[in-house]
Amino acid sequence: MKKLIVLVVLFVVVKLEAQELFVATEPASNMPTGSIGVRLSNAIYKRELNSGSNYFLMSELMWGVNKDLMVHTSFFTSNRTDAFQFEGASIYAKYRFFSIDDVHSHFRVAGFGRYSINNAEIAQEQIETMRHNSGYELGLVATQLLGKVAISSSVSFEKAFNNGNRHNFPVMQSDNATNYTLSFGKLMYPKKYTNFKETNINLMLEFVGQTLNGNGKSYLDAVPSLQFIINSQARIDLSYKRQLLSSMDRLSPNGFSLNVEYTFFNVTN
Repeated sequence: MKKLIVLVVLFVVVKLEAQELFVATEPASNMPTGSIGVRLSNAIYKRELNSGSNYFLMSELMWGVNKDLMVHTSFFTSNRTDAFQFEGASIYAKYRFFSIDDVHSHFRVAGFGRYSINNAEIAQEQIETMRHNSGYELGLVATQLLGKVAISSSVSFEKAFNNGNRHNFPVMQSDNATNYTLSFGKLMYPKKYTNFKETNINLMLEFVGQTLNGNGKSYLDAVPSLQFIINSQARIDLSYKRQLLSSMDRLSPNGFSLNVEYTFFNVTN
């Protein structure tokens, strides 16, 4: 039944007339050259093993180095230990090496990498260098824009290390994984542009999954979201992450997030 739902979604979305500023994933496209972006990501996820919720706050500083290269620096904080505290940081880079551009469409492919350090206790089998684990991630992402619809997919290898504060990676768990994503976005408003200052409203549906290479355990999440682009500079994302299936232990697979982002153009040109 779940496979049928995914196939129906694929059939419907590719027939629609999107923006590629995805919420749960990064597309192959980059920020404008010389721009600086700041982002605050707030997430509240229901705890899986006990009552209550975990609150995660991630702050990011982003730089469009040139048309092909962009760099992110992220800082992680949460209340997982019932005390709000700083847990770690990461650096992320993405390089676009292939592009076919047309008037109302383009196809782009990029390679990306992330390196993270984290001091939090390792409390799940899922490997997540974006928030929970020290380690690195290397992957490829391809994005197709067709009019008002964007489709993007990625695959990556992720490796976890020991966390700081003597939080060693459990020897009985797989310390590396394969990640895969599939994302769809559609520009819902305006139907026709009159100027670039119009507020854009985008609807997204993303699928995010992982398979642990050591034991074959996996999960698959669906992330529907609503996005507002204001004056071509400010961005607000509202999303809900829902676990569709899982055979691994996860800290908090279901919950809501609110992201706020602002881009300053031509800062380093």
